[in-house]
Amino acid sequence: MSGRSVPEARSAYTHFCEITTRWMDNDAYRHVNNVVYYSFFDTAVNKLLIESGLLDLENSPVVGLVVENRCSYFSSLAFPDRVTVGMRVAHIGTSSIQYELGVFRNDADLESAHGHFVHVYVDRDSNKPVPLPAEVRAAVSVLQAR
Repeated sequence: MSGRSVPEARSAYTHFCEITTRWMDNDAYRHVNNVVYYSFFDTAVNKLLIESGLLDLENSPVVGLVVENRCSYFSSLAFPDRVTVGMRVAHIGTSSIQYELGVFRNDADLESAHGHFVHVYVDRDSNKPVPLPAEVRAAVSVLQAR
């Protein structure tokens, strides 16, 4: 992703995760601070993996580590906004998955921010890259961009 100039619509995404903003998310300018968006990305992706049975925080021998993320901003969010993170998979590699995420304010159709988030799957003990587990590949394939 090379910095988007135009926000996308909700219909561009295949999966959604709702997150409620918190008072502490606002900064001195009275909007959600830029670093909080990365937390939204991490929460949405890992919630999907946990709820799909693809990540067991205590026992999974293979885990995804974030190796790259990026965000472009279009409009502000502020507490007490409700955030919906739209997700899709842009690329599935041998050991990696590239997610694209749209952050939507309340019921807005156009995203307030657009993100890019890459997981590389590694052996938990050695921290060395490994091929994506078949069940992870199959589950995220349904989220590939249309």
